[in-house]
Amino acid sequence: MIWLTWRQFRAQAIVAISALATLAIALAVTGPQLASMYGTSGIATCSAKSDCGAVVSKFISELKADSVYEALFYVGIAVLYAAPVAIGVFWGAPLVTREYEAGTLRLVWNQSVIRTRWLAAKLGLIGLAAIATAGLFSLIVSWWASPIDRAIQAGNSGGTIGFGRLDPLVFGASGIVPIGYAAFAFALGVTAGVLIRRTVPAMVATLSSFAAVELAWTFWIRAHLITPVRVIAPLGNPANLGLLIVQNGKSMTVRGNWSMPGAWLISNQSIDQAGHVFTGPATQACLGNSISACNAWLASKHLRQLVTYQPASRFWAFQWSETAIFLALALALAGFCAWWIGRRRSS
Repeated sequence: MIWLTWRQFRAQAIVAISALATLAIALAVTGPQLASMYGTSGIATCSAKSDCGAVVSKFISELKADSVYEALFYVGIAVLYAAPVAIGVFWGAPLVTREYEAGTLRLVWNQSVIRTRWLAAKLGLIGLAAIATAGLFSLIVSWWASPIDRAIQAGNSGGTIGFGRLDPLVFGASGIVPIGYAAFAFALGVTAGVLIRRTVPAMVATLSSFAAVELAWTFWIRAHLITPVRVIAPLGNPANLGLLIVQNGKSMTVRGNWSMPGAWLISNQSIDQAGHVFTGPATQACLGNSISACNAWLASKHLRQLVTYQPASRFWAFQWSETAIFLALALALAGFCAWWIGRRRSS
């Protein structure tokens, strides 16, 4: 079974190896120069926050001036997001559907190989290949981008960089979570194929389902895996506040400036003395052109700032938690596929 599974998987394996080799060569050629630029930038030896901010800004400006490094940085992120999707669509979805469409399932199942063993061989071999592929992609990109990652962390300590590794659009393309995504996408594709039994519809269902899960996870679920930190502080100087007035002053939103190095800001609200979210209405002074009068009125309200965030120190806690969850989901889907195929004796 292992030999037959490998023979059927050769084309996908060749494509994956070619993509890995191409990316590895491109990053290996440019990686040493990137590391050299970081070494001579002074970031590793800076101590004062103001000094770190200055050298990090210079380093980032030099990278942006060279379009190759900037392009490779975004290509690496794109590859790490695209790899699990491709694995689910092109490896997982056709795994069982092509057997249904070719009519070879009955022949295989009428031999000495039982259904669960047949499925276990396929899921085990190709599932491990999916995990290894995603892991290698992440390892290569992480190695190349490590000077940029260290510069971002140094810049955040000096208040220079506005995002960190917990940023929703960066987090999923770093660390070990691509491994979990790849395993889940592969199992999701297999499940779609088992249920739908047609390759193209199963591929479409895999793509749309995985995209929906990723979006929901990134923008709604991940933030609550670990209880966020809540901070209540004075709103600060009214002159530095952001105001949003709608419906002719019936509704008014006040947002203060807040900064925490590398943190993931989840919410930033102003609350009144009773702890309720302040929504207005706005006074006539804020509806007119008198900025000083509006600021004086806001100061008289004694508003406070309620901030909810995830600190940068929780990066690996989120990485391990999220990876474990997606691996567990992949195992659950694999178990469902085994149960579904085993019970359909008439198929």
